Amino acid sequence: MHEDIIREIKKGNKDAFRSLYDEYASYAIRTAKAITRNDEHAKDAVQEAFIRVYRNISSYDTALSFNAWFYRILVNECNRLLNKEKKNSPINTALNEHYTQLMEHSKENVTDLYEIIQNMSDLYRIPILLKYIKGFSEREIAQILELNQNTVKSRLFNGRNLLKKQLHLTEMEGI
Repeated sequence: MHEDIIREIKKGNKDAFRSLYDEYASYAIRTAKAITRNDEHAKDAVQEAFIRVYRNISSYDTALSFNAWFYRILVNECNRLLNKEKKNSPINTALNEHYTQLMEHSKENVTDLYEIIQNMSDLYRIPILLKYIKGFSEREIAQILELNQNTVKSRLFNGRNLLKKQLHLTEMEGI
């Protein structure tokens, strides 16, 4: 399906681009909000990402999944905006090793988990969000973030460990 839409976009078909936008926009906004933690930055990042997709669709390599290519552009755009803000606020990152544990936690614990994730460094938060929220494979995350796959595995491992420690501390405080 994407091949047909991409072929039409390359021909200049604006309806095909609208179709692509409609398919990706809501997920892109949620991803950008999770990365930037700011509604306005998220909207800006998504808008810029779609502009870049439109302008650079001819350079899209069909050997790479379109999702990975699109999210690489989006993550890069989010990082660009965060780097502009870096002077004013720290950048954060991460999620959870045992995704099924999320279901076992009460609503309060899920809120605690979300706060912990949002306060982690981007180094861990972004790969974890891409893996556990967006469902990308480690290989796709490596492509999106332009990292070695082993680096992604390491960041996921360390991020999960950091998350476990923070969850344990939060649980201990609640006792």
